[in-house]
Amino acid sequence: MELSREERALYNPAFTAVLCIRAVQGYDKGYAAACPLPVAVTASVMALQPAIRAALPATTGTGLMGWLEANEHVRVEMSRNAALLAAVVKPGLLFALQSRVLHCTAAGLIPVPRALAKTPSGGTPQTVAIQQAALMLGRWIPSTGSLGTVLTLLGVKP
Repeated sequence: MELSREERALYNPAFTAVLCIRAVQGYDKGYAAACPLPVAVTASVMALQPAIRAALPATTGTGLMGWLEANEHVRVEMSRNAALLAAVVKPGLLFALQSRVLHCTAAGLIPVPRALAKTPSGGTPQTVAIQQAALMLGRWIPSTGSLGTVLTLLGVKP
């Protein structure tokens, strides 16, 4: 598959590593625990999709189930794009682990303190928005409870 110049820039392992770190930071902020691997990957995949980013609520206080019912296109987008985007995100996750900005434990992923500023800044407005979405999704995706249920509702195989 041939990627455009913009897609190559967004999908490079360094940037997708940042997205994984943002998702793990979001999870850590919300739960003060190690982040399950599927949360980091799913949050990054969702953050990369403009249609999903545009539909995200302003706060994590919005119920995920109700949001998914009101935004049925999210399931369609995830069903269509999740596998391809996960294949793009995985090298970034490996890069983050190899660079030691994320640690992997038996419980999940842990961010290295101060390895990456907690507030997305710099870059283009699009890259900042993608990082902010990954951070928010890292906190929000697990808010409903069972991660398997959430992934199923998103149209992704748990």
